[in-house]
Amino acid sequence: QVQLVESGGGLVQAGGSLRLSCAASGRTFSNYAMGWFRQAPGKEREFVATISWSGTRTYYADSVKGRFTISRDNAKNTVYLRMNSLKPEDTAVYYCAAKETYYGNSDYGEYDYWGQGTQVTVSS
Repeated sequence: QVQLVESGGGLVQAGGSLRLSCAASGRTFSNYAMGWFRQAPGKEREFVATISWSGTRTYYADSVKGRFTISRDNAKNTVYLRMNSLKPEDTAVYYCAAKETYYGNSDYGEYDYWGQGTQVTVSS
């Protein structure tokens, strides 16, 4: 089992920045690719970004490319999502997820473990 706990969400004005963190426990963190997903009210959960277990490979949704950065610190068992130039359409609950493989993908159905989510609200 892997336990994931997100933090860092909040209310920010458009154009602002936030950094989300996801702390993992329970298994060897470096054995897992990590992903961030988000879900807005009334919408499907959507992929945001993923990072390989070594941190050397990343992949982003087109909607966040150039604005968001995923990173990880395996010594701290933590994955981060730095979000810059936030837009009102980025408002959602953000979830981190773990997949026991080298490199994840954008399919949320393939991730093994999920956190409880953290709310991000961007005001216009």
